[in-house]
Amino acid sequence: MEDSNIEDMPKQSSWPIYLYIPNLIGYARIIANGAAFAVAFTNKELFAILYFASFVCDELDGRFARMFNQKSTFGAVLDMVTDRVSTAALLVLLTHFYRSHYGLFLGLLALDISSHWLQMYSTFLSSKASHKDMGDSKSTLLRLYYQHRFFMGYCAIGAEVAYILLYMLAAEGNIGSPYEVALHAIRNKTVYGILLAIALPGCAIKQLVNLVQVRPLSFAYSFFLTVIHFPGCGWQQIARGTYKSYQTKLQYAQIWNF
Repeated sequence: MEDSNIEDMPKQSSWPIYLYIPNLIGYARIIANGAAFAVAFTNKELFAILYFASFVCDELDGRFARMFNQKSTFGAVLDMVTDRVSTAALLVLLTHFYRSHYGLFLGLLALDISSHWLQMYSTFLSSKASHKDMGDSKSTLLRLYYQHRFFMGYCAIGAEVAYILLYMLAAEGNIGSPYEVALHAIRNKTVYGILLAIALPGCAIKQLVNLVQVRPLSFAYSFFLTVIHFPGCGWQQIARGTYKSYQTKLQYAQIWNF
């Protein structure tokens, strides 16, 4: 019985990590994003197609990683960095078209990066296998978001689609704040307006999730740094042990996964 279970388990791929199928998809995403932003001011439609195609591939790399058992730390980092850089670049692009509200998009950029960075850092410290493991979270919203892929997908796609549509609407010569542009498109029931009405709730929930993630994680991170750097703290030895465990984990990750 035990032998049959072992035989049924997927074997770790013998391919070089840098040639894993999900990592090849990651490289393709980088190329697509680079091409998209290269034409961002000359061909709006092509930009939207290339950017969204790269975003769709974000789902494919995870599926192939599980299908072929080609999960790796390199792939996880590649995926995360590509996601964050792509979204950050799009938000910076929006500051060009909505200059009077550049602070809004830069704020969303800072929230997106800080939320995901703290979430990944917390994953290392808590020895969880994935940053999406929120089964023990006290937040109902976080559990709902990370444990239901359809809901998470709607929010993530909604955020990206909302940004792309604001970009496309601004490219059509609309003048005003992003709120006015969005409201005008929705009221006129244009194709972009209808899509925006569908995407905006998901985008709003995504930002709320980011806020919920940042607050407790930033406190935990600050507490961790405090007990590390200030002698005499009662939790110092525990924190140092956690820190050493974290460093060891990184060393093993570098040896086996990079």
